[in-house]
Amino acid sequence: MARNSVASAIVASVVVTSMWVAPSVTAQQAGLPPATNAPASEPAPRMADGHPDLSGVWWTGGDVGGRGYGGGRGRGGRAGGPPPATYASLLTPAAAAAAKKLADKDDPTLKCIPTAFGTLNVSMFDVGAVAQIVSTPMFVVMLTETFHGYRIVPTDGRKHREEVPPSYRGDSVGHWEGDVFVVDTKNFTDDTWISAEGRVSPHSEQLRIVERYRRVDKNTLEIEATLSDPKVLTGPWTAPKQTLVLAPFDQILPLNCAGL
Repeated sequence: MARNSVASAIVASVVVTSMWVAPSVTAQQAGLPPATNAPASEPAPRMADGHPDLSGVWWTGGDVGGRGYGGGRGRGGRAGGPPPATYASLLTPAAAAAAKKLADKDDPTLKCIPTAFGTLNVSMFDVGAVAQIVSTPMFVVMLTETFHGYRIVPTDGRKHREEVPPSYRGDSVGHWEGDVFVVDTKNFTDDTWISAEGRVSPHSEQLRIVERYRRVDKNTLEIEATLSDPKVLTGPWTAPKQTLVLAPFDQILPLNCAGL
């Protein structure tokens, strides 16, 4: 997906290397103040009610395969220690056996059916994501390029709608815990996968997802999520934390899907 490139300043640095290397001395040992060269981040904007304004177009830092892609660390991860549990590693024996009978050709997204999970975008945890948030006093609206998907998340304290039928992306309600926006989603259909691109990841209608959004500063959005599904998983799965950046444009683009 091509977009107009954004001009960036290039700062050239010259490193002079001496043949004689002096012993390493820290700034603190030398009695000097610590370096403060990093530019200060602008604080997150706030709405009239005082909560952080999550509005904006968020992505991983560039189009898939393009300059800047992955700059927002959209895939998450952590340094050191044992690798975190994967969704597949928590499947019950019965669910794992059923999953072995599925393959890439069974991926529902090949028929333009979105994944159940993906936070802002259907492909948030698979490839580059581009999605838009519009915050209002009563709702937080999440719009996605892929499949023209959307979620309308009430923030006025209402409960889940028990009268609506199950849906691909479930029924969401939200509330604030300080500066963190918490979204609770349930009432899913059972005919979607958690991930796309052939990664077999079935779930049941008992899937429940709790997400936590935090706008760290003007240009950074962190998203954490925990999935539970007592019919398919042996315990809750905590997805890798996502760190997205504010895109240099203010609208998402249409992305039409043609099913196979």
